[in-house]
Amino acid sequence: SSGINAEYGMADPKYIDAMKTDHLPEMMLEKGDKLQKAEAKLKVHPFHMESWNVLIKDAQEKHIDVSRKVYERLMDTYPTCGRFWKLYIEEELKCKNFEQVESLFQRCLLKVLNLDLWKFYLTYVKETKRLLPNFREKMMKAYEFALDKVGIDVASGNIWSDYVNFIKDGEAAGSYAENQKIMAIRRVYQRAVMMPLSNVEQLWRDYSTFEQNVNEIIAKKLLEERSRDYQNARRVAKDYEATTRGLTRGAPAVPPQNNAEERQQIEMWKKYIGWEKNNPMRSDDNSLIKKRVMYAYEQALLTWGHHPDIWYEAALFLERSANLVHEKGDTQSATNWRDEVAALYEKATKGLLKNNLLLHFAYADYEESRMKPEECHKIYNELVNTVTDPTLVYVQYMKFARRAEGIKAARGVFKKARDDKRSSYHVYVASALMEYYTTKSKDIALKIFELGLKKFPKNTAYILKYLNHLAHQNDDNTTRVLFERVLTSLEKDQSWPIWSEFLSFESNVGDLASLIKVEKRRSNAFESECKMKETSLLVDRYKYLDLYPCTTQELRAMDYQVEQDNSQIRGFLAPNKTALNNREQPTKGSGGVARPDFSHMVPFSPLPSSSMRANQVFGYPIPAAASDLLSNMPPPHCFHGPFVAVDKLIKIIAEKCPQSFEAMLEKMAASENMDVDQYMSTTDRGDRSKKRHLDEEEDDGPTRTTAPPAFDLYRMRQQRRHDTAAM
Repeated sequence: SSGINAEYGMADPKYIDAMKTDHLPEMMLEKGDKLQKAEAKLKVHPFHMESWNVLIKDAQEKHIDVSRKVYERLMDTYPTCGRFWKLYIEEELKCKNFEQVESLFQRCLLKVLNLDLWKFYLTYVKETKRLLPNFREKMMKAYEFALDKVGIDVASGNIWSDYVNFIKDGEAAGSYAENQKIMAIRRVYQRAVMMPLSNVEQLWRDYSTFEQNVNEIIAKKLLEERSRDYQNARRVAKDYEATTRGLTRGAPAVPPQNNAEERQQIEMWKKYIGWEKNNPMRSDDNSLIKKRVMYAYEQALLTWGHHPDIWYEAALFLERSANLVHEKGDTQSATNWRDEVAALYEKATKGLLKNNLLLHFAYADYEESRMKPEECHKIYNELVNTVTDPTLVYVQYMKFARRAEGIKAARGVFKKARDDKRSSYHVYVASALMEYYTTKSKDIALKIFELGLKKFPKNTAYILKYLNHLAHQNDDNTTRVLFERVLTSLEKDQSWPIWSEFLSFESNVGDLASLIKVEKRRSNAFESECKMKETSLLVDRYKYLDLYPCTTQELRAMDYQVEQDNSQIRGFLAPNKTALNNREQPTKGSGGVARPDFSHMVPFSPLPSSSMRANQVFGYPIPAAASDLLSNMPPPHCFHGPFVAVDKLIKIIAEKCPQSFEAMLEKMAASENMDVDQYMSTTDRGDRSKKRHLDEEEDDGPTRTTAPPAFDLYRMRQQRRHDTAAM
């Protein structure tokens, strides 16, 4: 905490305690407490935005020399957030630290294509370079620089307009200078009206006015030449607005949260990128198509830069585009674009995803395809020194070394992996199998497995890999010897998978006597666990892969735990469940709690066919009475109105009905040809009859204190029918 206090200009906690006697304002104490809580939260959750807001608010209240460390930490955490870069630069600009400001612009502009950040850059150049003799030249270069990077953004129309106005405001001495000015304005206008910008219609009107003011004779011809491009840009701008509606822009990039909102946003971004790939501009210029698609990827990565799939898809698109133009004979563009692919991988692996193995491996494979093995060695060596567990890095490094330089180079990588204490048993398995399949040498592979067994004598997973390799060598005696060796060295709680593998081995290559012998030995080793489980143990003898000699219900009845066969899982195409004899397997959830039997549940899957009625209900069965009612009702499409607005109907009834209770009774009694007394006596008889009926049903129930309504049309009509029948 002392470091936190020193950073924010706060006193030491002991000093604060001493100052409490001097009536230190409570606000300062609360502020210091908030800062310490925010720092403690960020140590656990570095991307906690609320804690960062506390630190930013405090930093804005201090001088930049004190708060600069906070901003640097902020930019290390959110290096792609244009809003935070702009905030940092504004704080430096307040203190007129122009060198720091320009240094920050150099750090962020090319990496963060945020439109507001680029507008801020143009404003900075305009306001700080105004007194320079070559100001207009510098400003035009700044505009061209900005338009080259973000000029294709739909929202960049203001930059185009400002650029045109800046040129118009320039003084031109002489006819030659005036013609040059007109040509410069015309070029900017003609470039702008070809872009799908949000204000492209206004730019077109301004351009039309400009040409007519210059020369009405040639204006019509120039406008006709650009009209088709303008109409195309206008169409694409409208399509863009519909395609990108709902996209989140400018949010700080955080690691994947795997929530519904994040998945929805990523799907929308990929939809937008796919739209750009489909060439909505209908252009034959591959450079323009590539530029627009890559700009879409850049915008997506500003917010979703922690997602490796977006980086890889961007690099893959760029690589394919380079191959396409190479096939068309444009070798220079192909070379440049391939260099851009490498730069994109470099940006990802040096930035937000510096610890992501997937992109490093893809980067190394890409450089390998370009015949640059030295770059591959550099990538793998840097990665080994960066990650906590380099096992997978060593495995892929060995594979690369074998492909590029032969088996001797792979052995050198394996030796380095053996000496690294962070490596796990996987490097031994990978090296042994590489020797076996590449050099066809059984002896070298067995020696490597033995080396691994000395280092990992208690690792059940490694032992099973070794046993599986031996079993495929058709050397039964050596395999049995290894079984006996490891079973004597392992603890009881570690040996069950080895016993199961031993039983499977004897079932495949041994006789019945040896199989029964192994079963007995396993039962003796796990005497308490196998007691009264003879039938379950028999299942182990006859099962094969995911096939079992009993049904699911029978296995569940004998409390047999079915093991899921993970060998059939294949990445994102893997099934969610593994079938057991085409049925649901009995599995257990966390904590040993049994899951419900889904086979007895009726899934809700409303998939109506043309032969079904429109009012038929799908899913769970409905009561017979309701089903009969629905069958007699016409389908919904037969009703075409009128549709009653219930709220308005109730309001009309409230306004039109008599306000007094007596008036309502007189009206209803008159409708039945009765006076009020007769009507009241009729309803009283119905009420008493209803009360007697309720009392008979609820002898022991609570006394009903709520009186029935004074007027009940249904009961009145029932009583009237009863009286008519009695007469």
